[in-house]
Amino acid sequence: MDTTSIFPGISSRSIQTARLEIAYLQAGTGNIPLVLIHGNCSSSLFFQSFMQALSATGRYIIYAPDMRGYGESAGAPVDATRGLRDFSDDIQAFVQALGLPPFHLFGWSLGGNVVMQYAQDYPGTLRSLTLQAPGSPFGFGGTRDVQGTPTWPDYAGSGGGTANPEFVRRLAQGDRSDDAFSPRATMNTFYFKPPFRVSPELEELYVSALLRMKVDPGNYPGDTESSEHWPNVAPGKLGVNNALSPRYLNQASFAHCSAKPPVLWIHGADDQIVSDTSMFDFGYLGQLGAVPGWPGAEIYPAQPMKAQIRYVLEAYKANGGAYSEVMLAECGHSPHIEKQDEVVGLFTAFVDTH
Repeated sequence: MDTTSIFPGISSRSIQTARLEIAYLQAGTGNIPLVLIHGNCSSSLFFQSFMQALSATGRYIIYAPDMRGYGESAGAPVDATRGLRDFSDDIQAFVQALGLPPFHLFGWSLGGNVVMQYAQDYPGTLRSLTLQAPGSPFGFGGTRDVQGTPTWPDYAGSGGGTANPEFVRRLAQGDRSDDAFSPRATMNTFYFKPPFRVSPELEELYVSALLRMKVDPGNYPGDTESSEHWPNVAPGKLGVNNALSPRYLNQASFAHCSAKPPVLWIHGADDQIVSDTSMFDFGYLGQLGAVPGWPGAEIYPAQPMKAQIRYVLEAYKANGGAYSEVMLAECGHSPHIEKQDEVVGLFTAFVDTH
């Protein structure tokens, strides 16, 4: 990693785990361990300002690993048929290699689903769980109601084929332009609520992080299969977007975790990615007329993503768990960047009581 991209007070490291070599950022001199898991199409670099603010309290030691295929970590392929368990197992290997005691786990976007998986797979290791703009527990695309009922039997409208091919092409080519479908334009339009924009220096750093992603069928976005059902793409078996398909990912069982850490759910009111009207969901795009041939709301409705999250968290609560929800006004998909001071306050108040 180019050390000029690392902020003061943060160190860039790597560790060989039982599964793969994982790169990570570390900050803070406190004794309370926090682990931060980034989202899709990003890396640990998106956490640096947040890590500095957490470190300034003097209470925490903060770790932010790059998931496989992102940032500086190894680009091991993702077996999508395991849902997100490849990523969950990677976290366990990481914390074992570091010898961490029970810790606080924070997951953003895809990372939110990964940490929900980790909580199920490795009970008793968490002090708390924070979900920031997590994806639906029923995956991304291809479901029709709060219970996660599949829209089609082959889960068409989810998986590797849902990524915009022009965006994927530009990622692979290292495009740093501001053109439509470029990584930069996608980030500024959808990661944040326009007109919010980070400083030019941070923007370049974030674009560089995007362009470090491993773009191939085994990682992002994954392979794809054709379908007879609209929108004529179905999930394949490799890569992160397929791991997010409801064909392989159903986290309703989170409500029945054998150990139930307290949960904080933070999300932006104006999130365009994880939303009941997501600009990345074929059901909603069809409704807008952006994808031809939409069969109508009776057949292919928009996925109610936030309603699905709330449904599973309410079931978690009904089964003895505890959660709190905070929706931030005038905020998109990246609260820790757009509303850093508020998120630092919410997160530290939460972890300090657990």
